[in-house]
Amino acid sequence: MTELPSPELIAAAARTLAGTVRRTPLQLSERLSAALGRPVYLKREDTQVGRSYKVRGAYNAIHALGEKERAAGVVCASAGNHAQGVAYACNHLRIHGKIFLPATTPRQKRERIRDIGGAWVEQIIGGPTFDAAAGAALAYASAHGATFVHPFDAAPIIAGQGTVIAEAFEQCVEQSGLEPEAILVPVGGGGLLAGTAIWVKDAHPNTRVIGVEPTGAASMQAALAAGGPVTLESVDNFADGTAVARVGDLTYAAARDLVDGFITVPEGALCTEMLELYQVDGIIAEPSGALAPAAVGRLRELGELGELGNKPDTATHPRPLIAVISGGNNDVSRYADILERSMVYEGLRHYFLVTFAQKPGALKEFLDRVLVADEDIVYFEYTKKTNRETGPALVGIDIQHPENLADLLDRMDRSGIDIHKVEPGSPEFRFFI
Repeated sequence: MTELPSPELIAAAARTLAGTVRRTPLQLSERLSAALGRPVYLKREDTQVGRSYKVRGAYNAIHALGEKERAAGVVCASAGNHAQGVAYACNHLRIHGKIFLPATTPRQKRERIRDIGGAWVEQIIGGPTFDAAAGAALAYASAHGATFVHPFDAAPIIAGQGTVIAEAFEQCVEQSGLEPEAILVPVGGGGLLAGTAIWVKDAHPNTRVIGVEPTGAASMQAALAAGGPVTLESVDNFADGTAVARVGDLTYAAARDLVDGFITVPEGALCTEMLELYQVDGIIAEPSGALAPAAVGRLRELGELGELGNKPDTATHPRPLIAVISGGNNDVSRYADILERSMVYEGLRHYFLVTFAQKPGALKEFLDRVLVADEDIVYFEYTKKTNRETGPALVGIDIQHPENLADLLDRMDRSGIDIHKVEPGSPEFRFFI
């Protein structure tokens, strides 16, 4: 394992990146500030080159290569933001790069990588999965003497990612006159978290660094519990930018020694925050990009971190929080699925298996006996090809408030109709929905 970068290397990375990557805005969120009772600022890396902070580390690492290494070219494995960062650096520095992709990479992403990298980047399908593509990239680098650009576990990468928070800290003091109380950072492999922690704990040790992971891919917290990096048996790929099964050795060491705590965000809460960012703040964030803002709403639930969620006396000028929006590469076609997951999580959408009586008018009877005003059927599908109009059906119902569910269930019980609620997370739910 090589050494973690020093704060001085992060400062050097900032000089390298100046004038090349964007100085992204630090934006006050009135919505989150009102909810928490203290200023909450969003670091808008979704407006960065390639719509992600990843370009910072990739460019810093590739820029640091010597003449001989540049001539041999670079290699990476990625289907997302890291690939775009490498492609930008290759094009800008005139260095040939090969990007190994899994076969499942959507055409939209391939075109985006091609547009950013131009003639300096070649895309290669490295296998059916990301792991296969990563293996092919490492094998190519070894055979041809090319430099493998790791997505998170390398000192130049970590130093480049650390410039995000060095920049945000300066902006926060400029705008509020106060140093932040805490920085909320999304965690995948841990490069952004490590760079943040190294810089903050050296320059401003009274500011807390909080890592934020999705429930389905909490690999850093698993590593801390095990005393070292471990590979998760399964990973939920919904928040694909942070769906990392195993964190790095370097990033683990930084988290172990320098990070103050962690917040885990359920998938549904993440979807709700994505919708709030879009509808209220006008920000299109990818799932991983919304992790840190989503964590703001969970601060009051957290034991030792709970005081960050207490509404302080405004006369004392509470120190602000900074939440990093790490990326904005979200396909707008996903919003229907995001809305669905949010509604289920918030308790506003429920699914039922309804067995209709074998008689005419059974559906009308269900509507008359069970539903009231402001309750809408949003999904209806017979579960068998035969017995249509009289057989069992999957019915989705939206209600206005979560507390209205008890009354709906009571009406169902009194209706005399055979109705079974499909619980979220159950095998039935995963099968039907």
